[in-house]
Amino acid sequence: MTVARQFLDGQLASSAKEGKSISPADGSVLGTYADADAQQGAEAIRAARRVFEESDWARDRRLRHRVLAELADAVERHRDELVLMLARENGKILKDAAFEVGLAAPKFQYYAALALSQGGRASEVSPGLHMSSVPEPIGVAGIITPWNSPVILLVRSLAPALAAGCTAVVKLPSQTAMVNGLFHNLLSEIPSLPAGVVSSLTESGSEVARLLVSSPEVDVLSYTGSTLVGRQIMANAAPQLKRLSLELGGKTPMIVFDDADLDAAVPVLTAAITTFTGQFCMTGSRILVQRGVADELRDRMVESLSAVRVGPGDDPESQMGPMIDAANALRVDRIVEEAGKHGTTLVRGGQHSPGSAYYHPSLVAVDDPDLDIVQREVFGPVATFETFESEDDAVRLANCTEYGLAAAIWTRDADRPRRVGRRLHAGTVWTNTWAVVVDEYEEGGFNQSGIGRLNGIRALEEFQEIKTYAQFTG
Repeated sequence: MTVARQFLDGQLASSAKEGKSISPADGSVLGTYADADAQQGAEAIRAARRVFEESDWARDRRLRHRVLAELADAVERHRDELVLMLARENGKILKDAAFEVGLAAPKFQYYAALALSQGGRASEVSPGLHMSSVPEPIGVAGIITPWNSPVILLVRSLAPALAAGCTAVVKLPSQTAMVNGLFHNLLSEIPSLPAGVVSSLTESGSEVARLLVSSPEVDVLSYTGSTLVGRQIMANAAPQLKRLSLELGGKTPMIVFDDADLDAAVPVLTAAITTFTGQFCMTGSRILVQRGVADELRDRMVESLSAVRVGPGDDPESQMGPMIDAANALRVDRIVEEAGKHGTTLVRGGQHSPGSAYYHPSLVAVDDPDLDIVQREVFGPVATFETFESEDDAVRLANCTEYGLAAAIWTRDADRPRRVGRRLHAGTVWTNTWAVVVDEYEEGGFNQSGIGRLNGIRALEEFQEIKTYAQFTG
């Protein structure tokens, strides 16, 4: 049986404990994995600190460029096996798994280019007084990645950290241990990567994660996950004033105006609910529709969601795969059951059978925006259906939760997207589309959806300090 190993200080390694990876589709064992503990976490941090302090990694831009380019090439070489294992272990359908893995190599390439760039400013501010400000790497970066999109969410933090000149210790989730193991094998094949620059560990618990937050040898932490855990991380990192980059939860409002093209909107709204089985921080979990087209959109969404084919992720006929496990499917089912007591259940999906990780999409019409199903992230293929009268009403509803990660506006009015968009408390606002994220432009949240930004040039700043030099030459 395949054993997924750790990547620790330049070597593939075992752990004192092992765990089993279970397929959410049928409960079969996909393989076993090395399960890290605090001792291995401490070893990884020591290696990262040693390399940062004692080697040329932080100063050698060409080396960093070469490593990132080699990582891009390695992802391309292993693309097919990563896609298949992601579908089997995570539950994504093959199309979605291919989409996720396909984002990784271009992101490595983008930051390989930025690794060669030098920002900063310089000027002679007065006769003989020369001033300059230049960025430099902050030190050791801790990266904590969730299970819902383990490949791209790892690369999204790791690539800019390495480009900036940091060394990195990564904590990966056990739910995707076999995918993690493939990535660790990939890391071991990078010829230019110095030992200790990257260590990556899979753990079922939280010892390594807690160590990354608490260790004074970790200078910056990049975390993607829930708002609840993000708050805990911020509190635990406060004694050290540790630099944090947190991308947290979301409740993306999909705002559909009377003049929207419903033929274009309905397939995208359906995808926004079902992509990654709704286990996505940008899931379009709130459909806000202007009253003039509410009846038509309601009927079309009921028809569209009811027709979604749910099946194994690696079955080409599946349109949506299982959730990560049966416990999460049951959790979501209870949320929908409770919401139905306070609203109108338009599509009652639910678990395929007791103990199953398969969950069919659900849609619940509600009038009260204070309901838990509106205010809390469900993290499953579930959406609410809410109506509004005017732009002001739409903005009020869209901004009524604590989240602010993303929003979408559907309209034929050329002026409305910016007029409404500037009033929305969201880090990303799409018009007549959804989930468009590119390497060159930043991604992150307002309010309780996090702090900091990843993607784009700004992502480098999450892993850098600015140093100012003054020199008087007379």
